[in-house]
Amino acid sequence: IAALGGEALIYPVLAIRDTDDPQPLADATAQLESYALAVFVSPNAVERALDYILAQRTWPASLPAATVGPGSAAALRERGVTDVISPVTRFDSEHLLALLPADMTGARVVVFRGQDGRPLLGDTLRARGAQVDFVPCYVRERPNGDAGVLGGAPIDAFVVTSSEGLRNLHAMLDADGRERLAAAEIFVPHARIAEAARAYGLEHLTITAPGDEGILSALTGFWDKVRHRSD
Repeated sequence: IAALGGEALIYPVLAIRDTDDPQPLADATAQLESYALAVFVSPNAVERALDYILAQRTWPASLPAATVGPGSAAALRERGVTDVISPVTRFDSEHLLALLPADMTGARVVVFRGQDGRPLLGDTLRARGAQVDFVPCYVRERPNGDAGVLGGAPIDAFVVTSSEGLRNLHAMLDADGRERLAAAEIFVPHARIAEAARAYGLEHLTITAPGDEGILSALTGFWDKVRHRSD
């Protein structure tokens, strides 16, 4: 954004910390060979779980990993996990599930994730016959953000990449900030986030293509249209 002449204001709306109870991660680490598939739901899951695991032992060569996005897939490969299943079009649980077998009867699957998450992945894998173990390896919290970092000038666009992030953002803003949010164009990479935004009364929404490239392309396209109208 900065290289293209824009001003990017960084306003973190999620804080990540280790879990209070490391025992589930320790138990999963000791029995990795018993699993047919290991799922990492995010780059945070890769960092928190796999860094712990690799400090204790090597990753089983026979155990494939699955994840929902290119960032997580890259983080896995950087840590030596080469057998990675990951969607290449939309980066969500639905598209990951489309890559997994329809019949997983008897398969044990471990899912490394935050302290909670969408039930779709686990529910679908269980419906396909798998035994699913959820292993929390980090906690997501709402940070104590200072809305003053956003400044007093109008903000043309907000980029929000998760429904939880949107909820936190809305809670962290004061009345003036919420008015600025409602007046700006909101860029989100998934229809599910757009639905959450509409629940807050936000109507200026653009659903982007996935990943940073998709978001940046949508931003530049939007700004080109704004400049064209002003001309």
